[in-house]
Amino acid sequence: MEKRYVEVAVISDVHLGTYGCHAKELNQYLKSINPRILILNGDIIDIWQLSKNYFPADHFKVIRRILKLMASGTQVYYITGNHDEFLRKFNDLHLGNFRILNQLTLRINNENIWFIHGDVFDASINHAKWLAKLGGKGYDYLIVVNRWINKFLKTIGREKVSISQKVKNRVKKASMHISNFENQVGDFALKNNYQYVVCGHIHEPVIKKLNHNDKTINYLNSGDWVENLTSLEYNLSKWTLYKHQLDNEAHDDIEEDLEYSDFNIQSILNKLAS
Repeated sequence: MEKRYVEVAVISDVHLGTYGCHAKELNQYLKSINPRILILNGDIIDIWQLSKNYFPADHFKVIRRILKLMASGTQVYYITGNHDEFLRKFNDLHLGNFRILNQLTLRINNENIWFIHGDVFDASINHAKWLAKLGGKGYDYLIVVNRWINKFLKTIGREKVSISQKVKNRVKKASMHISNFENQVGDFALKNNYQYVVCGHIHEPVIKKLNHNDKTINYLNSGDWVENLTSLEYNLSKWTLYKHQLDNEAHDDIEEDLEYSDFNIQSILNKLAS
């Protein structure tokens, strides 16, 4: 497979270790690109919901794919999110061309670009974390149920539906939450002289301009790999949204068809904490 060269690729909200994660599709995407810089913008591993009983081979393959990109020269930045906030204690950790950060600023094409997961601007995370964690579990189960429904709809020739998206569209508070989040992030970025701000967290992929106090900020959100299967790509002085198609078939490398039943990511995290 011929790989596409990408100057900068940004993914977020993968939620490895949960039932809703589209790990196989993400691995397809990562195999298709040759990025100079890969930014993992938070919630890559879902430590909130991590269970020693569920971390399938497809999820581990994503980690292996990222390691292969690093080995081939890709600079990888891991920006911590709320679901992987455990890693925030390792802020500014360097391991070769891998770096863990709580936020990142890059100067690209003479413009200051600020990368942050965005949960610090979410009041529901900051003031009711237990409720956010409970909601995260419910969201994961909703996604699984939605997939079974879509499989049934496909067998009878009907179009797929997104239950969670329908819920979001019907709940006025949800759209207000997204709008408030974007405005808070944009306002902070403007005050700190950024021309671009790149977030994740709210699972709403978008590229748009926000106007605030007669000033404009470029707001980008990379979406997620639970529902939207999206990433951000920067090439030739332009940002674009990539949307992965679910009907693509995966073609895994032979060496990656191994069983990883003995792989326990929780034990690795426990060692890091000790």
